[in-house]
Amino acid sequence: MVVSLENPETVEWQGRQVPVWPMRTIDYSLLLSQDPGEVQKVLDACLEEGYFQLDLNSIDGRRMLEDREALLQLMHRFFAAPLEAKNEYGLIDSHLGYEPVGNRTGAFGPGTKDGYEMLKVSRDEIQQGSPRVPSPIKGSAELRTLEHAIASCNTITKVILSALSTGMALQGAARFENAHRNDRPSTTTLSMMHYLPAEVTGQHRIGHQKHTDISSLTLLFSDQWGLQIRPPGECGAREMGFVAPKPGCAFVHVGDSLRFASGMRFQSCIHRVVPFDPAEHRYSIAYFLRAEDDTMFRDSEGRWVTAKEWHDEKFKAFTDPPVWQAMAPKSMILGGMKEDGADDPEPVPAAAFANKETAVSA
Repeated sequence: MVVSLENPETVEWQGRQVPVWPMRTIDYSLLLSQDPGEVQKVLDACLEEGYFQLDLNSIDGRRMLEDREALLQLMHRFFAAPLEAKNEYGLIDSHLGYEPVGNRTGAFGPGTKDGYEMLKVSRDEIQQGSPRVPSPIKGSAELRTLEHAIASCNTITKVILSALSTGMALQGAARFENAHRNDRPSTTTLSMMHYLPAEVTGQHRIGHQKHTDISSLTLLFSDQWGLQIRPPGECGAREMGFVAPKPGCAFVHVGDSLRFASGMRFQSCIHRVVPFDPAEHRYSIAYFLRAEDDTMFRDSEGRWVTAKEWHDEKFKAFTDPPVWQAMAPKSMILGGMKEDGADDPEPVPAAAFANKETAVSA
């Protein structure tokens, strides 16, 4: 299947019609069986787009969907807790702890701040049995929920990595999964995000800035609209457009580290999150599978860096003031990916967002 970007469906947003970009759908059950056709499909998706939807509706994926529902219930309880309880430890490390609203640049560039709060849980800490999580979710049942979700996400992303190694004809130590061993330190993280309504955060604290991910693979769950991507390529302007959530599916993004490990053959997904309905509370779950801390690769500027060094440098760029971000290499925020289109060809003030049901037009 070839994904066509010509004449996409559209949806009304900010008073205009915005593309709803298509995505390939990969069958997780077939991928788990290393079906040659599905392996080729996922390889093509990473080579040509850098993103796809993963169908988890089979018996092999339903456990993850159940874990996701349990995690959503945990998130609702946690984010409803008082700020002092949520922020019990603060941000312990760049991949661990709680971030309140407004720590990063927002979806609409300089002058705006993000409109979400986030809890990040380290896979290493969960695996070692001593996770530093705030008291509202520190009970044994909550810890089991986190453990089950991380284990499911880890298995799924490792299956994808293995399929990509096979598709690239990699062998032995060169296979991608051999830089992602479970017993080696990494910044692999389960991140839980709560995007607050605009009336709560204010019109200048909205969304999540345009970026590529600090990961090898990102497994993203959200059944609410808001994710926008920019398709890669040189076929004319490709503006930011929405991705339509599909029941029982997860979004998968190629991150910087896997792009670097592939010798820049894989695309990395340029994306952001905007408030589709500014009155709603939006929840999303992202599992960032990252390479072992001491994994070496050549970045988009030709430097040899470790996975941990790249993670820490890019996280700093995310949280730097916009004036400092502008001085940093553009390859840092976008992982060296090139852009063809404008972010918002017809910008509309955030206050003009319409609160309406989703209506997609062909």
